[in-house]
Amino acid sequence: MTTLLQAIILGIVQGLTEFIPVSSSAHLIIVPWLFRWSDPALTSLPFDVALHLGTLVSVLWYFREDWLRLIRAGVASIRERNINNDPDRRLAWLILIACIPGGIAGVLLEGKIGDWFHTPNQPIRSSSMIVMAVIIIVLGLLLFLAEQFARHVRNLQQMTLKDALVIGVAQAFAIFPGVSRSGSTITAGLAMGFERESAARFSFLLSAPIIAGAGLKSLAEIYTGITSGSIAQSDLILFPIGVIAAAISGYLAIRFLMRYLQKNSTNIFVYYRWLLAAVIIVVALTRG
Repeated sequence: MTTLLQAIILGIVQGLTEFIPVSSSAHLIIVPWLFRWSDPALTSLPFDVALHLGTLVSVLWYFREDWLRLIRAGVASIRERNINNDPDRRLAWLILIACIPGGIAGVLLEGKIGDWFHTPNQPIRSSSMIVMAVIIIVLGLLLFLAEQFARHVRNLQQMTLKDALVIGVAQAFAIFPGVSRSGSTITAGLAMGFERESAARFSFLLSAPIIAGAGLKSLAEIYTGITSGSIAQSDLILFPIGVIAAAISGYLAIRFLMRYLQKNSTNIFVYYRWLLAAVIIVVALTRG
């Protein structure tokens, strides 16, 4: 029962922090570390995949009308071999192009970087947590600067290939726990002069293909693990819990942020990041 409750909590944490710019990967490490949760099921590959598939469900459902329109536009552009100055066709291709840096970084580096911060079934090193705290602080500072000094006047119809590539490269840095996929891409969008809501919308649309690609890769690894016997059927018991909890909280997080950014700045998330980093450093130094 304790593991079940912890799984629900982590599912909620994943859904909330995947889209709010505070880093889901960091929180999935921080929460068990703070409360000394040690059940290996919570760090297993099936549960991690379930959490990410849950957030994929939430972003696809929330933006379902956008996705249907963009997919139709993308297919039409391929069939006709022409974008025809259609904003939906342009946006569909810009999202695809922006996914390339993050996809390459994920394939080449994500596993190695993730293992450095947290090896499954091994205690988390205090030094790793302090490094993560520094990353959280730095991204918070960049978000603060982008919020304060950029002019937020552009919309998605004004996005260029250069904008998409810059935001795509920013997303690639999300392989470091503490950066945040939404945090890095929203920061880059704001720095390029986009309205807060437009920067968040592009960030969320951009996240779906990356999450889907990583999820499909991990599902294949789970299937291989089950057939080879390295992953037991019992490891899958938390899978539906993770999907449901992350999907519901993720949907609510997207809805909240899209409404919040219409009238408010991102500074509250900056302050949260700095406070969280301070807590991590204090706990890490106290525990030694």
